[in-house]
Amino acid sequence: MQFIDLAAQYQHLKEKIDKRIQTVLDHGKYIMGPEVSELEDKLAEYVGVKHAVTCANGTDALTLCMMALDIKEGDAVFCPTFTFFATAEAVAFAKATPVFVDSDEQTFNICPVDLEKRIKNVIAEGKLKPKAIIAVDLFGLPANYPELERIAKKYDLKIIEDAAQGFGGSINAKKTGSFGDIATTSFFPAKPLGCYGDGGAVFTNNDGYAELLRSFRVHGKGNDKYDNIRIGMNSRLDTIQAAILLEKLAEFPQELISRNKAATNYEKELSTHFKTPQVPEGYVSSWAQYTLVDENRDAAMAEYKEQGIPTVVYYATCMHQQTAFKYLGYCEGDFPVAEKLAKQVFSLPMHPYLII
Repeated sequence: MQFIDLAAQYQHLKEKIDKRIQTVLDHGKYIMGPEVSELEDKLAEYVGVKHAVTCANGTDALTLCMMALDIKEGDAVFCPTFTFFATAEAVAFAKATPVFVDSDEQTFNICPVDLEKRIKNVIAEGKLKPKAIIAVDLFGLPANYPELERIAKKYDLKIIEDAAQGFGGSINAKKTGSFGDIATTSFFPAKPLGCYGDGGAVFTNNDGYAELLRSFRVHGKGNDKYDNIRIGMNSRLDTIQAAILLEKLAEFPQELISRNKAATNYEKELSTHFKTPQVPEGYVSSWAQYTLVDENRDAAMAEYKEQGIPTVVYYATCMHQQTAFKYLGYCEGDFPVAEKLAKQVFSLPMHPYLII
């Protein structure tokens, strides 16, 4: 059994993907070819926003958001401690300060109650300027955007949605990628919508942000490619990856149905043995991972291994516990829910071609 069966997906889409790739090989426009703009149009339509701007990877997508929002040294950006490193890495790369937030025990996502407490602490200390919130749609489930938007409005903060794992999810039919001021996704192969290499995208309804993003991703260019009007970066999605994603995006709605069927079957089989993931009313998860909670995680994982079923831990170390962020001065116990989850969670195979 494969944890994520990309080979089965490719076999299902092989003829269409091969044809798309051959078209790129025939026209030879490997950088910013026509498939890139076609994909951006279809991504924007799927998510329900005005602009989708592709880039080289999900981490660059977050970095581009930092640039578009002018996040810099002296700014505080609030983000969950229980997530992948890139979320806070982009903040630190911009020379801003990540302020970590504990998790909601039921959803694993950023806890709005703890978020507001930490915003108040930063304001009281007066050393940093609260600037933005990065909410991660962890394991496929959208964060609590109705509550996060209330808090952001109260404290005049921007919201960046990190939908790298949550692409395809929704709240009351509003798709991930459309929440907050600006949103990102990753097309890393293991993501719900992934390519065959690295890739990413940024989503926004803000025309000004979109213009900045398109400039920043190509060395800060202006209307003339040899007149760079700002310092940018080199972060373009390869045309071949865009071609692959076009066929995968066309199949994606059906794959989401399959993922949710697999999750329903897991729930029926496992809810009496483990704490299983729950989806709040009105929410739809894209099930990037199916994550269980067990105090005896090692024993449970060993039992699955004996049955030939692979398991993976996301994430064994919280952000505040990692060496790169020791300078922030956090201590064990500062984020009790996230620290407990890091010791108890593990994920089972999840993909659209799973038979359970």
